[in-house]
Order: sequence, then structure tokens, then C-alpha cells
Amino acid sequence: MRLTRSSTVSSRRLATAALGSACAALCACTGLAGRSPVLTRTNFHGRRVSLRGGAGAAVGSVVACLAAGEQAAGTVVPAAVATGAGAVAGLVDDLDEGAHDGEHVAKGLRGHLGALARGRVTTGVVKIVVIGAGAAVAGGLLAADRGRGRAGAGRARRCAVLGDAVVTTVTIASWANVMNLLDLRPGRTLKATGLVSALVLVVPIDRAAASRRLAAGALGVVAACLPGDLRERTMLGDTGANALGALVGTAVASHPCRVAREAAALLGVVLVLASEKVSFSSVIDKVPALAALDRLGRRP
Repeated sequence: MRLTRSSTVSSRRLATAALGSACAALCACTGLAGRSPVLTRTNFHGRRVSLRGGAGAAVGSVVACLAAGEQAAGTVVPAAVATGAGAVAGLVDDLDEGAHDGEHVAKGLRGHLGALARGRVTTGVVKIVVIGAGAAVAGGLLAADRGRGRAGAGRARRCAVLGDAVVTTVTIASWANVMNLLDLRPGRTLKATGLVSALVLVVPIDRAAASRRLAAGALGVVAACLPGDLRERTMLGDTGANALGALVGTAVASHPCRVAREAAALLGVVLVLASEKVSFSSVIDKVPALAALDRLGRRP
């Protein structure tokens, strides 16, 4: 099959986005001290692991947003805002080591909102506010950009744009949370990010350049961070998981297909709510295909 000039240029731009993000992630990972106690946590195996992988993933994710290019100018700022907010919110939680210890650890939306109702502001509440605000700004900007070409009368058009903004906001915020919820085993969040990004890339829909470049950038971050994560030399922490989740959420939210955006928002909300009742790790362990994928490449 002969490639056209436009498809060749598009492929090069996707490769550039992926390579740039991978290089940024690697530079951030290697540029940080791996033995710093501030950047070290105990993982599920009881091993002390560096959080520099999360910093690398966050930096690579922001670069992926900036690498979307001039033709995707309407997506660059929203993506950077959402991804940056995810990274900052995650960093606040990661730096507060006490948030993960003690007798009264708040977990899940119910736990953090319940703590807030009792007058206690947890880092989880801060994350909800910061990630939600970043997603709302990004959702409003993306919806307004799409609304410029929308037909219809003034009021109907404004309602349509508002509805689009809500769906987009929910998509970004929920997937930022989902990827963080998955980060309980080495490589799990990175594999999930790779699968979602690959799905965005392989679906051939016109006018999806911005979405595809964000997905390509996410794949670059996955390629850079996965080896260290699987070998338990580094870990994402909330910084990397929230940033990657916001990035893939924005990639889907910037897709031109309305049905895809709405389906992603619904799935994200369902997964977040399900996590309040069901352990993702338990479900993955009970499904052979998921368990095999989850263990692939991981240290015993």
C-alpha cells in the first residue's frame, strides 16, 4: 500500500511526539537522585523504590502536550493544563508521606469526602479540587474550540457547548483518577496507558490529529518508564499516575467522535464508582487474561 505525502508527514509527527516525550521522561528520571529519602517509598513487595519514575512520567506527559504542534493549537493549552494539574496534585500527595500511613487513612472518594465533612482536609481532597479544576478548564477550552464550528441558534449552541464541556471534564478527571487507582502493582498503570493510547492511534477517524499526537506522546512516556517500573527500580506514585491519566483522558476527550468521548466519560465514572466497592487487583487476579498481562515482565 502506497503512502501519501500527508500520511507520511502525519506518521513523522506522531513519531516525533513519541520520541520527544520518551526523551523528556528519561532525562527527568536519570536527572533525579534515586536514593533521596524524599523520593523513596515502600512498594507492595516491601522494597524501597524511587519515585523519580513519577517525575519522569509527569515531565514526559507535559512535553507530549506541547509536542501536539501548531495544527493542534486548540488542544495544546487544555492538555497541558489538565496534565500539569494532575502532576501537581499527585506531587502534593506523594510528598506527604504521612497521608499513606497511620490509623485514620482516608481512602477513595467516600473516605476523603467523609474526612472533609468532619473538618479534615486530606491530600485526597486537594487532589479532587486541583484535578477537577484542571479538567474543568481543559474541558471548557476544548468544548469552546469545537463549538466554533457548531451549527445552530445561539441558545441551543451554548447548551450544546456546555454539555460538551461537562462530558469532556468528566472524561479527563475520571481517567486521571482511574490510572491512579490502577497504580498498585509495577507496570499496571503504564500498561493501561499504553492500551488506551494504542486504541486512540489505531482507530482511523478524520480530524483526530491532536488526539493521536497526545496518544503517541503517552506511548513514548510508557516506553521510557516501563522498564524501570517493572524491575521495581522506580515507581510512578501519584505524580506520574495522575499526570498520565490526565494525558490519556485529554487524548480521548479531544477526539472528534462525540460517541467515543461520551463512552469514555461513562466508563471512567463507572470504574471510579466501582473502585469504592471492588478491588481492581482482586478482579485482575481472577481473570486469567488480565492476570497474565498484569504479570508480564514483572519481577516475581
